[in-house]
Amino acid sequence: MVTIHYSPAALGAGNSSTRLRAALTAGTLADPGLADALIARCAIEPDFFVRDMLTWALTRLPADITVPKLVTELRSGRARARGQALHTLSKIGDRTAWPAITRSLLHDPDDEVARSAWRAAVVLVPPAERANLAAELAVQLGRGDRTVQLSLSRALVALGDAAALRPRLGHPDPGVRAHARATQRLLHDPDAGFDLAVDEAKRIVALGPERSTAC
Repeated sequence: MVTIHYSPAALGAGNSSTRLRAALTAGTLADPGLADALIARCAIEPDFFVRDMLTWALTRLPADITVPKLVTELRSGRARARGQALHTLSKIGDRTAWPAITRSLLHDPDDEVARSAWRAAVVLVPPAERANLAAELAVQLGRGDRTVQLSLSRALVALGDAAALRPRLGHPDPGVRAHARATQRLLHDPDAGFDLAVDEAKRIVALGPERSTAC
């Protein structure tokens, strides 16, 4: 029988490989007593791969222990803590966390937190709330750079609510109109490339309001 040794101090080691191994060991042990240490490290961990391993380790623990602690993290003043808690909640998939996905998180000024909130919301939203969520997300069409816009489009496509896009197709901002039209294209043709859909939408919007507001 192989004995697995875990060192709490290793999670805070200066070397990212050491932290990665510590997170892997914690996940292998799946000891609920490690939940607080793992969540605390999520809030400050700078390395993407270590954060992903920390999330995996947390998914190995009972949801009734981790979910309340992660929900508390959503109120943190630290953007990374909010974003990683949202990411982990989306991986756990426990819908009891849905009420904690607030409007302020969906509109978080930090793009990474907002993107995590969109992904978590799509996973956790009850069927009866999907249309309301789509409408809330559609208000942000035109936000951010390509990465942010692609995340928002993917969330809206996953919700599958074309009606939420229609009010944005006539928005006075051409960037919003183009993003709405590109998302509409992806909704009807999920295999279409995002960049091609955006380029096509921009061409249509440039032709004038008559074409850009047509369904």
